[in-house]
Amino acid sequence: MAIPPLVEPVDQLSAAESVRTARQRRLPQLNELGQRRLANARILVLGAGGLGSPALLYLAAAGVGTIGIVDDDDVEPSNLQRQIVHGVTDVGRPKVASAAEAIARIAPEATIIQHSERLVAANAAAVLGGYDVVIDGTDNFPTRFLVNDTCAALGIPLVWASVLRFDAQLTVFWATPPAGSGVTGVHLRDLFPTPPAEGEVPNCADAGVLGALCGQVGSLMATETIKLVTGIGTPLIGRVLVIDALSGRFSEVPLVGTGIPAAPTPAETAAAQTAAAQETARTVPEVSTRDLVTRMAARAAGQSDFLVVDVREPSEHAEISIPDARLLPLGALLTEEGRATLPRDLPLVVHCHAGTRANRAAAALLAAGFTDVSVLSGGIVAWEAAVAAGEVPGLGDRWSSLPTASSTTNAR
Repeated sequence: MAIPPLVEPVDQLSAAESVRTARQRRLPQLNELGQRRLANARILVLGAGGLGSPALLYLAAAGVGTIGIVDDDDVEPSNLQRQIVHGVTDVGRPKVASAAEAIARIAPEATIIQHSERLVAANAAAVLGGYDVVIDGTDNFPTRFLVNDTCAALGIPLVWASVLRFDAQLTVFWATPPAGSGVTGVHLRDLFPTPPAEGEVPNCADAGVLGALCGQVGSLMATETIKLVTGIGTPLIGRVLVIDALSGRFSEVPLVGTGIPAAPTPAETAAAQTAAAQETARTVPEVSTRDLVTRMAARAAGQSDFLVVDVREPSEHAEISIPDARLLPLGALLTEEGRATLPRDLPLVVHCHAGTRANRAAAALLAAGFTDVSVLSGGIVAWEAAVAAGEVPGLGDRWSSLPTASSTTNAR
């Protein structure tokens, strides 16, 4: 099939970009013209995670001029096994900031747009609009269907993949490919007509995932994007690449397209509204460091009782911790066995580095029937600041001799 290039070329590359991309420009199919198209391209990557990480790095290395990153999460230690755009010193930082710095180290001339927000129906068109290609590295079906339907409505090609355990799928969705290309429009609802029921498909946190496979698939997503931008090769439109990493087999499954997807069914709309309402209802109350200090003093006086739960990793807890906090890493807390170690008759104050993991933990506890759960606002970062300011009686002098987050981990 002949897919015309998506992007017009810039007039010329800078001297630095010409040197940096010299080996790639020698490819006869891509050459100088294709490289100039890449320099003018605007690519959006949804999720700076297992798939987004290698895609971001290789898009930057390939010379893509503008790269957008959408992610509202912070880097966690358990991410580092597969999310190679981040490092140990990035734990606790926003993923978009960490990824942007990594891209800038590779391609300092690239324009990087950080969308530090959750993609929802209200902002999807505004975020996705204006990009030439969207790469979907998200990890849940509601967001995948939202991205698919938005790209279809906007006429944007969507590079899509999914990885679980040792298996992966990869394809390109484009509901309205160029006329005369001989390609029938295809989209996610041709592969999955309706979103699977909640809990029907396991996630990576429960089932596991091979990090190296994420690297393979994310790199292939970058390759498909480069082909679309420059108009070379045969994109994976109407074909699903299936990878079995354990057997080392790659196979293809044809996918017949039906064009622009229909609007979500009333049942899907109702389910989305219910999920939104449940999310709002799960808003977790926050406790300030000042309130926590007051409650700790009351507990010491025997006037009340509660438990502080630290959901960070053991290495983080060893560096700096709140006195008498119980360590229960998020991964363990999300299991029934982990939650069983926590008392149900005491109020729980959950904290992490800055708040992201604590909110996930609190939501899981509330969903599991715990009734009195709150989150320490600002996490251990806020606690350390309060101690340094002398707002925690009895800890000021002792704290000055202990390692702190700022002295042991730069900008976590």
